[in-house]
Amino acid sequence: MLYRAVRPLLFTLDPESAQSLSLNGLDVLSRVGAAPLLSCPVPRLPVRVMGLDFPNPVGLAAGLDKDGAHIAGLAALGFGFLEVGAVTPRPQPGNQGPRVFRLPQAEALINRLGFNSRGVDAFVENLRRAHATAIVGVNIGRNADTPNERALEDYLACLRKVYAQASFVTANVSSPNTKNLRELQRADELDGFLAALAAERDRLAGEHGRRVPLAVKVSPDLDDAGIAAVADRVAARGIDAVIATNTTVSRKGVEHLPHGSEPGGLSGAPLKARATEVVGKLRRTLPAGVAIIGVGGIASAADAREKLDAGANLVQLYTALVYHGPELVGEIVRGLAAR
Repeated sequence: MLYRAVRPLLFTLDPESAQSLSLNGLDVLSRVGAAPLLSCPVPRLPVRVMGLDFPNPVGLAAGLDKDGAHIAGLAALGFGFLEVGAVTPRPQPGNQGPRVFRLPQAEALINRLGFNSRGVDAFVENLRRAHATAIVGVNIGRNADTPNERALEDYLACLRKVYAQASFVTANVSSPNTKNLRELQRADELDGFLAALAAERDRLAGEHGRRVPLAVKVSPDLDDAGIAAVADRVAARGIDAVIATNTTVSRKGVEHLPHGSEPGGLSGAPLKARATEVVGKLRRTLPAGVAIIGVGGIASAADAREKLDAGANLVQLYTALVYHGPELVGEIVRGLAAR
């Protein structure tokens, strides 16, 4: 109820300012133990995925907490897990603003943030200070000025730095907002890339005495051959999960709306059907032991159930929180538990 009261005020601000104000306010409430006032009671709905025990299957998607600076407050909202980042090895400002646009008629966002990041060293320090008891995944990417020929170096550098603090690590090779990044999803690029990440993870597992699961986040804009190639390489290289999907460059259904033609990645309700389709195609192709995290257009328990029925093991939210607020987390978990 509180979010519904303040949303009109937040929507008078530009989206990035509104997000910053919301997260900083959540931090204040968290410090005084009042963050749960923003959410609904969340029942336990435990599920074991990737060798991890999740209190419920509803997580926060990467992109909201880029620098891992708001973990305590976000965890208090009842998420079963958080994914923070994407983080890059070196600090970078991301793309020039304005770079986030609301499409309220479609309950959608378009962003072209471009991996804005304080860099992995500041990120890791935030994770250390958080002393998180929640499951926290870390989404990693390359710097904008790193060519794809050297992209693996950036991902390996991030993997090494975040390994000790991360519950799982996601290689983001599908953001449309870093030039040529999506080319890393091509079968000829992806095979060696995933093999090297898995080999380094195995080395780090021996060094740290714990095996951290690896995920790869893929685009909704892959064709059937691309989806099959990703599934094949993920299975062959021992990757633990696929996150399906990232934002889309398609503007189908929103091209007529204000800001509908802005460059960047589209998220929210218009992505729902395609993301679910990709989840289903991956599930039919991947071994049962490879998890799928479904994300894209989830704004209700029915939407979450649709992803789970298509083959996802877990789901994630982001854009719907902008339109429905943090109470949505508890509403979805309760709806899933009631089935």
